[in-house]
Amino acid sequence: MRKSYRVKKEADFQLVFDQHHSVANKMFIVYTMEREQPTHFRLGISISKKVGLRGHERVWVKRRIRQSVLEFKPNLRQDVDILVIARPSAHDQDMAIIKKNLEHVFKLANLFVDQDEK
Repeated sequence: MRKSYRVKKEADFQLVFDQHHSVANKMFIVYTMEREQPTHFRLGISISKKVGLRGHERVWVKRRIRQSVLEFKPNLRQDVDILVIARPSAHDQDMAIIKKNLEHVFKLANLFVDQDEK
């Protein structure tokens, strides 16, 4: 995923947290914020040490989240910033379960574009 598709700065994370709309399921919390210049969506991922004490465990989860979002990319709204926070239950899950739960929480957050609107 290109850097322009990422929320990286602490100030940007804080802005989404302050002006957020959040939804959650058992594995993820998703914060969303609509943007004024919608060239494309931006994604921020946060994984605490509760998910995995070792760094490579957290990177493992982060890569699977990022790959799932890349697969959803053609169907996602382009005018939002998205923050995904992983819960500890996401630690030992395989790719299919992570993708299924991420799709569920994105549907709850209304992040998918309807086929009629395309």
